[in-house]
Amino acid sequence: MSTTIWSREEFTARLRAVAAERYHDRHPFNVRMHEGALTPAELRRWILNRFHYQRHIPIKDALILAKFDDSELRRSWLRRIQDHDGEKDGDGGIERWLRLGEAAGIERARLESGDEVLPGVRLAVDGYVNFCRLHGPLEAVAASLTELSAPGIMRTRIAAFEEHYRWIDADGLTYFRNRIGQGSRDSEEALALVLRWARTPDQQEAAVAALAFKCDVLWSLLDAVECARELS
Repeated sequence: MSTTIWSREEFTARLRAVAAERYHDRHPFNVRMHEGALTPAELRRWILNRFHYQRHIPIKDALILAKFDDSELRRSWLRRIQDHDGEKDGDGGIERWLRLGEAAGIERARLESGDEVLPGVRLAVDGYVNFCRLHGPLEAVAASLTELSAPGIMRTRIAAFEEHYRWIDADGLTYFRNRIGQGSRDSEEALALVLRWARTPDQQEAAVAALAFKCDVLWSLLDAVECARELS
């Protein structure tokens, strides 16, 4: 472990480098998606399996929120849960993902059942939820910093869907559109917390490792989806 603490600028650069170099936008499946090379069946398989991750986002955020001893911070983090669960029925990111599935020809009940979620996807998502459950607030929040790259991939994805997957109704892309602004806001908020909390070399390295782990989670999820394509 390092014995020298990084400056705020170097620490920020190291975190951003992990997000830039290991984010799943480089995964072959995402590359093919954005090039327009996926078949309808492949795209539906991804939507089905990615939904398993989406529906666990508010669960992991609730686990993180429970670690905070500051009421102002809890109120701020609660917004993330509301972003996905919605403040009322028919609202929120989970609902918007269900509408994406419907726009792609997947019945809502089929998505919600989870019957077609691949074992590798379940393992990756469970790993991330358990990481947030078992680690302290610094590492749990640092793992969420994949959101630093989220706005970029959302813009790329919207353009790809509009060009290559026109059979999906444009209203189904609302989830992606909303995440551009939410991801920018959430990543800057989380980055500020990590920079404030990581005061020792060990804490800084733990934060970088947590972000790398989250990148591995997202990569592993796509590995499972890609492998299913090859075996089918």
